Amino acid sequence: MNLLNSKLPRRSLLAMLPGLLTACSAVDLLNATVAVDTYERDEGLAYGPDPRQKLDVYRPRAPVANAPMVVFFYGGSWSSGDRSDYRFVGEALASRGIVTVVADYRLSPEFLYPVFILDSALATSWAFRHAPDYGVSRSRIFVMGHSAGAYNAAMLALDKRWLEAFGLFPTRLAGWIGLAGPYDFLPIGDKKTQVAFRWPDTPQDSQPLFHVSKASPPALLLAPAKDSVVDPVRSTVSMARKLKAAGVPVESELYDSVGHVTLVASMASVLRGRAPVLDRIAGFVNTPR
Repeated sequence: MNLLNSKLPRRSLLAMLPGLLTACSAVDLLNATVAVDTYERDEGLAYGPDPRQKLDVYRPRAPVANAPMVVFFYGGSWSSGDRSDYRFVGEALASRGIVTVVADYRLSPEFLYPVFILDSALATSWAFRHAPDYGVSRSRIFVMGHSAGAYNAAMLALDKRWLEAFGLFPTRLAGWIGLAGPYDFLPIGDKKTQVAFRWPDTPQDSQPLFHVSKASPPALLLAPAKDSVVDPVRSTVSMARKLKAAGVPVESELYDSVGHVTLVASMASVLRGRAPVLDRIAGFVNTPR
């Protein structure tokens, strides 16, 4: 059944979305609801030579002086995902005046830790180089991710090795945003994650929580209160506590109204009533520092 062409009432379609969001067709359905008059998109820009090293840039239709930029990394257990599935994220942030980069990265099992972090760092270095082309202030660049992508963003923000490889430092970031991110997950039980991280030979310093320091950039951490994929207490709550103990500005919140997938899906206009995720992100990004 093609839901987009069905005669179901719009309200019925929206009610079905949360339960469908684990399917690829549901992503298509979600993106079909995205406004087309709030942004312009530059598609398939190469940030490296590999076919997976490409990104899309979403920019507000109305130019913003000294605009902020968010570099977004999606989830998928480091083994699946495509930037085209996250048009709803690009549109949501662009509608709030935020230039948004949605980047692909190389995936397991063909590529293993730390390749996906290095790709994320390379995409972020591209963002810093090209920021002026989009009217972006280099002092207002953030990294952000959902699930596995939140791990990538956390490692860029907390472990200086990755950005240093491309001539940058985490202190150059205005902040980082994690949505249902795994920040402490050893020992590894999930089979796909075991492959991606070479378990049991996974180093302790592969965990973002290991790298928190007083030099870490400000953070916004959001997660479902109940998450069957990533333990919100072990990851989000523990990360917030450790950042706060180090004197790092951090905002965090757990939501009862969303799950692991619907947390990020609530950025789409049709699901924004489920949780104020977009409002929290826009507020964090636009807070003067």
